[in-house]
Amino acid sequence: MKFVIIGGDAAGMSAASRAKRSVPEMEVIVLEKSEDVSYSACGMPYNIADADRDIDDLVVRTAGVFRNKQGIDLFTGCCAEAIDVKNGAVTGTIDNRESFRFFYDRLLIATGGRPIIPDLPGFDHPGVVALKSLADGRRIKNYIKDNDVKKAVIIGMGYVGLEMAEALRARSIEVEMVKPGPDLLPWMPRELAAEVRRELDANQARLHLGCEIKGIDKTADHLHIVCNDRILAADMVLVAIGIEPNSQLAADAGIETGVGSAIAVNHKLQTSNEAVYAAGDCADAYHVVTGQKTWIPLALRANRAGWAVADNVCGKETSLEGVAGTAVFKVFNLEVARTGLSLEESRRCGFEPVDVTINSRSRAHAHPGAQPIWVNLIGDRRTGRLLGTQMVGREGVAHRINAAAVALQAQMSVKAFSETDLAYAPPFGPVWDPLLTAANQLLKKMT
Repeated sequence: MKFVIIGGDAAGMSAASRAKRSVPEMEVIVLEKSEDVSYSACGMPYNIADADRDIDDLVVRTAGVFRNKQGIDLFTGCCAEAIDVKNGAVTGTIDNRESFRFFYDRLLIATGGRPIIPDLPGFDHPGVVALKSLADGRRIKNYIKDNDVKKAVIIGMGYVGLEMAEALRARSIEVEMVKPGPDLLPWMPRELAAEVRRELDANQARLHLGCEIKGIDKTADHLHIVCNDRILAADMVLVAIGIEPNSQLAADAGIETGVGSAIAVNHKLQTSNEAVYAAGDCADAYHVVTGQKTWIPLALRANRAGWAVADNVCGKETSLEGVAGTAVFKVFNLEVARTGLSLEESRRCGFEPVDVTINSRSRAHAHPGAQPIWVNLIGDRRTGRLLGTQMVGREGVAHRINAAAVALQAQMSVKAFSETDLAYAPPFGPVWDPLLTAANQLLKKMT
């Protein structure tokens, strides 16, 4: 059995390691176009916040460990350019010079995602950066240092943009954020989004909402982000408007793509070609609430999917139920989390959603240090089923969201969730946990 993997980060290296461990005699070949494998991409904003910390601290396992200790044939600087599904072969170039061809019995496409860069004038300037790969992190740290960056403009206000606002402010860099849409975190109830907005304002991250971007001009001293109604000057521009799946290689080979142009896979992570699998940010998934296909690029799914592919390739039939879209991120001193569907997503998916938003406390009433926690809970009026949860607070949010995620995975009703036996102690929460309070209030609205 020859198992070839295109892509050497989360999904790819998880699959390679598990396959080699399960069947040591298997020939496992990994083709990675960069020089970096197996690193903590989600830790990059926090690394960038510390000027003295080496970006390579984020490397979990070096290429040498995979090669020398695990016996994986890992090729870096190796860009796959075409897949010949008829003959079972991958072709491409090494370091943009020497061509290669690898034949496979089973293939995993784990090509990840790439930042969306607007096709507008000036976005190719060296001072316009994005953050997706470890090489991007190096580039940003070096650019800040070499150009003595004092002011940055972030285009976009999603997870990465908000985390990077904190990182840059930690380095005393002035931050302005801009987006065309009128709302900060449009998937979030306005009461919760307002808390995030107040935190950004308090930390001097200035927001420009509803600004259509026309392009970027360069003068001797600054980059100028030209919008429909204003011009913003900066030493560096971070583009953080989202990512898209690296699925073109698969599509060119005749492999089906689906939601968001991600590679379409079944529960076993097989593509439309049974010898070819896909996992990670390039592949779609099933949503555990709707049962429908979705594309939600998150780290846990990538690693878990890599394991599942390896098990299937090694003869241990494995299926993954799907994802709930559970995510948490930090905005200065706020924890922001979500799982499942938002209210608008619930409507689009055909549910009859009812929601409630409550303001509770992170600790018991009389316990010192208690902080407000905002909880939004969504249920389906017709079935009584729990559909989604969103939370914002200064403490107690990041791990509380996991209770709601488990409830969604188990397809619990709001009533069943309201009766769960959650832990209580005054330093960690009130007798009625904020999630239980929200569930009880939601039940009243649903009946």
